[in-house]
This record gives sequence, structure tokens and C-alpha cells, in this order.
Amino acid sequence: MVKIITFRPCNRRIIEMGLVVSLLNHKGGVGKTTSTINIGAGLVELGKRVLLVDLDPQANLSLALGAPRVKDTIYEALRGEAELNPVTIKPGLDVVISTLDLSGAEMELINEAGREFILRELFETVIEDYDFILIDCPPSLGLLTLNALTSSNVVLIPLQTEFLAVQGLTKIKQVIDKVRFRLNKKLQIGGVIATMYDARKVLNNDVVATIERYFGDLVFQTRIRDNVALAEAPSKGQDIFAYKANSSGAEDYKALSEEILARIERMEGITG
Repeated sequence: MVKIITFRPCNRRIIEMGLVVSLLNHKGGVGKTTSTINIGAGLVELGKRVLLVDLDPQANLSLALGAPRVKDTIYEALRGEAELNPVTIKPGLDVVISTLDLSGAEMELINEAGREFILRELFETVIEDYDFILIDCPPSLGLLTLNALTSSNVVLIPLQTEFLAVQGLTKIKQVIDKVRFRLNKKLQIGGVIATMYDARKVLNNDVVATIERYFGDLVFQTRIRDNVALAEAPSKGQDIFAYKANSSGAEDYKALSEEILARIERMEGITG
């Protein structure tokens, strides 16, 4: 049975299978993994069924959710030794585990025919089981990230509101545009997420103003405030809603998840 996700934009468009969303930034420490986990958990709070895919060899997403060790990880799946093996973290939220072995995948797959489309083919077996598949991309622009972008309908860009985090935004956009032109016509930038934000800091506000000049309305109105609970939750193997549902971190990611759903309603051609 095909899972139907019905939105109510003005054109009454219907998405007929899971939407694949990559969270991408080739700079580390910008809140990418935190955002993947908590947007996924936020969507579950809103009644969606979500699969998280840990595509980072550091396996921080898997560790942060306290995911169990499994024989068949994303590494074995990419090598063609297994199918995707989702592990249930809580009702509505599954994860495909990563491993340090994944760090060698780019070299091992370099001579594979159609190597840019391996992940897309793997998703065909699970796409109808979920409303959303969220991919935590590695902090690089190599073959793993290329697979994520080739598989995705939408890219979200988490961006720490600090000066150095802004550097490289042009490169990210160039890579996305090139993938859209050559490999994945449906790929769109869904938005930029301002993370680790403190409204009291002039620099944080200046950085937000800078990215708004560059990306315009693509910058989400919800800012993810700097919040200690977001840093503490991974040590408990929990998302922010399970760890501290009354925190500002939970409030922000719930609001962001709602904003993402509303924006998807307005996007055209993301499933073509």
C-alpha cells in the first residue's frame, strides 16, 4: 500500500510517497546532526513517520540516539552486501545506522557504475514506508554527499550564526545547482536554518542579516536558540522532545518542523 501524505496548499497538490531531505553543510559544528535528529523528532511530534539516515562516517547521529550496534549498517548497504536496515528508536522514528567503516566507502565505490545513484536505489525499498527520510550528510562534498543530493527532493542548510560559518555558502549553492542540472532535476533548496542563535549578540544578528541578503525568503523565520538541553540530550541517547520537552530547544525545533511542513506545501515540482 502506498503511503499518501496529503497537504493543503492552494493547488491541492498531493505527495504520493516519502519526501527525501538532505541536511548539508561541508563545515562541521554547525548543528547539522542536531537539526537532523530534532527535525525528524519534531515531524514525529506532528504525526509523521520518519526515517533518519546517518551518512556521516563519524556516526554522531547514531551515537546521539543511543542506537544499538547492528550487523548491516549504511556501509554494507552502499556496498551492495545488504538492504537498508532501519532500527526503531521510538514509535514513528527509525534510523539507518552508520559506522566508521563508511569512511572508506568513497574510495571503494569510485569505480562502481552509477555510483552517484546507489543511495537512491536503496531508498526504493523503503520510500513508501515513511512520510520523510532525512539524511545527515557528512561534512564534505564527496561521493557520499553526492549520493544524498542525487536521492533528495529537498536540501536544508543548517548554518551556525557565526562569521566563519558563512564562508563557503556560495560553494554549497554551486554544488546543489550542479547536481540539479546534471543528476537530479527535482532537487530544491528548502531553506537555511540559523542555529546556535543568541538574539543578544550583535554578531549573530549580523550573520542572519547576511544570509537573508543572500538567500532571501529561503531563510527560515524560526531561529534555533543556543540551548544547553540540546547539548545534553545526546549524552542521554535522546532527541530534545524525549529529553526535555519544555526546553527552548524543543520549542524551536517544533516551530521549525511546522515551518518546514508549511513551506513544503508551497513548493512546486519536488516529487517529479
